Amino acid sequence: MSSPQTSVTDSLDAEAVAAVDALVRRATADDGVAPLNEQSMLLLHDPTNRRVHHVRAFSDSGLVGYAIVETTDAAVVECVVDPAHRRRGIGHSLLSAAIDTAEGQEMHAWAHGDLPGSAELAASTGFQRTRILLRMRAVFDEPLAEPSAPDGVTFRTFRPGVDDAAWLALNARAFADHPEQGSMTQHDLEQRIASDWFDADGFFVAERDGELLGFHWTKVTIDDTEPVGEVYVVGVDPRAQGLGLGSALTRLGLVHLQRNGVRTVDLYVEGDNEPALTVYRRLGFADAARDVMYTRRIAPGTSSSVHPQVP
Repeated sequence: MSSPQTSVTDSLDAEAVAAVDALVRRATADDGVAPLNEQSMLLLHDPTNRRVHHVRAFSDSGLVGYAIVETTDAAVVECVVDPAHRRRGIGHSLLSAAIDTAEGQEMHAWAHGDLPGSAELAASTGFQRTRILLRMRAVFDEPLAEPSAPDGVTFRTFRPGVDDAAWLALNARAFADHPEQGSMTQHDLEQRIASDWFDADGFFVAERDGELLGFHWTKVTIDDTEPVGEVYVVGVDPRAQGLGLGSALTRLGLVHLQRNGVRTVDLYVEGDNEPALTVYRRLGFADAARDVMYTRRIAPGTSSSVHPQVP
């Protein structure tokens, strides 16, 4: 068999996207964790987006590796190698090509599941571990009590097309220091509203005097045959801190999920966010898995290239 060939493009046709989807499914089944996150999958399926590069590796049998590079303030990359073609230098070739597309930008690489192979690949290409995102899980068998709203605050559900601008402004304030969530745009919001899983009845906002102060956006997917809920994102305006909105909104969403037949609930939280971890652990959540971000910083005047090699 000939050595895999790597190519870079800024757009993929429907057939190429379907091939990547199939590769992602094979890797997910083998690893027990998806190699690409929601943002990458949305970018993959968005033909209008021009802020991405697609890196693909082909062998005689077809597509065996893929990396997606999103270029914003810093380049962000995620990659996947077919389980049947690993330990042959394909991951290194993909990441090397991805680094070249960044043209000297600082680059972040997500490794989902913190798998040993990912750590080896990161080390061999000059990346260092810089961030941990925890996945926590809880199973709720006993009925949860619905929370009360703080004085002067009301809870209601999000109204698509009506609350968009106010919610985006609130989200930006709540996540001003968050590299992904805080930069959400109208287009990003519309993509998620158009997703199969979106349900406005599970998207709660806290309002006072007509102003949005906080929100809890829930999500439900099917894991095997059982619905699994997710605390998709909880945000509180910094000006409303101290009202207990974060805890109340979290519980409000959990009550909604439970009443709709969901027992198992996941959430993602920064590994160093101690206040949030305290709240979630009090609610019964425990660590289930972790994603790791690796960062490659380029000193001024140095080359960004990496020479491929088999680990």
